[in-house]
Amino acid sequence: MTQQPSHQNLVSLIGRVSGTPEQRTLPSGDEIVTFRLVVRRDPPRAGARARSRQTVDTIECVAWTARLRRTVTRLEDGATVAVTGCLRRRFSRAAGGGQSWYAVELASCSAVAAAQ
Repeated sequence: MTQQPSHQNLVSLIGRVSGTPEQRTLPSGDEIVTFRLVVRRDPPRAGARARSRQTVDTIECVAWTARLRRTVTRLEDGATVAVTGCLRRRFSRAAGGGQSWYAVELASCSAVAAAQ
């Protein structure tokens, strides 16, 4: 019998905080803090065709635990941070209908020292 590979949802990113983290209380009463992380894309490999002119990805990050909410609240616009977590698909309803997006549900977030 062949063993099935185990599935894993693990995200690890290093990027720049864009804007001020936002605190929100959800309709359920849960509190979260969100921020956007800007991550540079690697340049295309030699011989590979560039499929997009986009040079960065902007990724929403969400802190659910009290410890992470406190950490994320102190982040400053432009700070370089390392985050780990899981990729989650989020849904919401608006006047124009439903929408969905992906966000990183944080397990950790820490400042990265600036390169000398």
